Amino acid sequence: MARILVVDDEEIIRFTLRQMLEKAGHEVVEAVNGQEALNSCEERLVDLVITDIIMPEKEGIETIVELRQRQPDLKIIAVSGGGRTKTMDYLEIAERLGADGALAKPLQRQVVMEAVDKALGSAN
Repeated sequence: MARILVVDDEEIIRFTLRQMLEKAGHEVVEAVNGQEALNSCEERLVDLVITDIIMPEKEGIETIVELRQRQPDLKIIAVSGGGRTKTMDYLEIAERLGADGALAKPLQRQVVMEAVDKALGSAN
């Protein structure tokens, strides 16, 4: 199946996404922040990035912009629990700046898998 990079500073989110995605047959690579994600994408090819928005060191919006500049065809899904402002603000910005999809936390398995399938399906 696909190689998916999961980027989130919360270990439980990375673990949960890894379980969902591996159960569906995908290979999962993890990063705890945007800078790790950018480094990881330089080291190996990935088919899809699922990134949180609010993270230390390099947040998700900046990461999406840089990934889009480096790999224009890379599929990206943004996720956010909101932070100090409404979740939808972050997710709308993420989509305007290049994310192919956006999901609000808490994540639901069916919604995540539908977004992943849609993103990967449009890559073929």
